[in-house]
Amino acid sequence: MSTESREITPITSASTTTTTTHTFSPETQELKQQRRHRSSSIISHVEEETFEEKIDQEATPNLNSEWVHSKGAWVIHIVIVIFLKVFYNLVPGVTNEWSWSLTNATYVIGSYIMFHYVKGIPWEFNSGAYDNLTMWEQLDSGDFYTPSKKFLVGVPIWLFLCTTHYSHYDLQSFVINLIICAVGVVPKLPIFDRLRITFF
Repeated sequence: MSTESREITPITSASTTTTTTHTFSPETQELKQQRRHRSSSIISHVEEETFEEKIDQEATPNLNSEWVHSKGAWVIHIVIVIFLKVFYNLVPGVTNEWSWSLTNATYVIGSYIMFHYVKGIPWEFNSGAYDNLTMWEQLDSGDFYTPSKKFLVGVPIWLFLCTTHYSHYDLQSFVINLIICAVGVVPKLPIFDRLRITFF
């Protein structure tokens, strides 16, 4: 990016003799949009889409979130959990209790990154209408309590219950896995819809 400034030509009109000259850097607007305002909080709320953005969203199917309705989309979550459990069982020195906890943590962290951290879509086919939305907010057009969303909320809870059972209800394991479960479930609740917590 070049850092040189450009100068806008003076604007004059016949009725007035005022000349206005503005100097700006090409990066200025971009930096202003990225920079948080001084008085803004680390917690922000994404506004509803404008009429034009809603039209762009409805113009074509959102391939980024439609896969949850495909055959096998629910089964793959169970397959991933089984794969992680087998993998951690094969690691030397890892007990059965810890392999369940590691399976729980890995699944929840991966699903958090996929559904709640990354924003936008990898393809540009609807004029950036989804740029501010996470995949969770894109699923089922933002509706709550759909079968897909209920399933995706249920998987971390099911994993937590399995982990608690197979760790023989150990208090330390229970607390660790409860925190992990909260990380997987709390962002999916309707009260946290379009809520952003940003530290940087």
